[in-house]
Amino acid sequence: MRHLARLARRASLARLVRLVRLVRLVRLVCSARPIRPSRLAHPSRLSRPARFGIAALAAGLATSGCSAGDAKPAAEQSAASAHGAASFASCGRQVSFAQPPGRAVALDQTSTETLLELGLQDRMAGTANLKTKIPAQYEAAYAKVPVIAPKIATGEQLRAATPDFVVAASTDLFTKDRAGTREELDALKVPTFVSAVDCPQQNPAGTTPFELLFSDYENLGKVFGAEDRAAWLVAAQRAAVAKAGEGAAKVPGGADRPTVVYLYSVFNGMPYVAGRTGLPSEMSRIVGAKNAFDDIGEDWPEVTWEEVAKRDPDFIVIGDLSERGRPGDSAAEKRAAMTAHPVVSRLAAVRDGRILQVPGIELDPSVRSVHALGLLADGMKDLGYAR
Repeated sequence: MRHLARLARRASLARLVRLVRLVRLVRLVCSARPIRPSRLAHPSRLSRPARFGIAALAAGLATSGCSAGDAKPAAEQSAASAHGAASFASCGRQVSFAQPPGRAVALDQTSTETLLELGLQDRMAGTANLKTKIPAQYEAAYAKVPVIAPKIATGEQLRAATPDFVVAASTDLFTKDRAGTREELDALKVPTFVSAVDCPQQNPAGTTPFELLFSDYENLGKVFGAEDRAAWLVAAQRAAVAKAGEGAAKVPGGADRPTVVYLYSVFNGMPYVAGRTGLPSEMSRIVGAKNAFDDIGEDWPEVTWEEVAKRDPDFIVIGDLSERGRPGDSAAEKRAAMTAHPVVSRLAAVRDGRILQVPGIELDPSVRSVHALGLLADGMKDLGYAR
């Protein structure tokens, strides 16, 4: 009996030694310095072996008791979010999540494309209010998402999708005659998200529209456990903004700073241009220009052609919204309206063809806006303003 007892004690000791070694190994792995997202390729472009390796590592660490590091793999992040770490303010309302949403609905194209860029199409139960064609890079992912309404969704259409999270670029989609108020959806235990760009007054003073967009990506990454992908997107777009601003120092300043009018639409013969609170004013600042209508505190105010002529901009940016299909939306219609006007047609910018064209939807804050910013920076160089 004593011999059997000694054998049992030796077996227990051997198991204890193996356990100590295992704990030491886990601590070693967990203490390894993580790779920063900015040094990684885009998550969707990783090779299959790489994705498998990351998934396997995440699964192993999730069961080994590692503490959270600076940058966690996506699978581990989802597990962390599932335990209820996501809570933040969204345009004046606190939103919290016990687990990542599985039936998110995006009420507009801007929100839809943001979620698709974050690779969240499998977590979406619906989309609505498509203004233009979905870009080629999102087509396959977009095809997986049900369209609950071709235009602005009603409360009935939204509830029929049984969402557990609703995302919108602006608060005006959350009204009683549209998707329902945020208070009504809160009462149904459905959290709502509005882009920080729509409520700059509720964010730190001086935060730029692009930085507000980046905060959207980060917060949505927290909600869905997609922090790495969100970090990659923020880093890539922040680099694009910096690149667009490289030529600003070469642009004349002061009274010689070039002025620009952004022509968004022509409705019933009247021009709609970018005002001070729209994204184009910030885009102008980044590239070293000045929005000629910075004195109007609106996003897209209606003005007169005579007022455009009075501002006499050095160049004009046309937003092409031809895919939206409304009268006066296409770039061709806007050019025709300017050349046909007896006063505007005599402006040097029109007469000399100092006109740039960008996708109109990219002049509103979205995941695609850095593309329009790049076109603006390149156009400034082509026109000779960035020497």
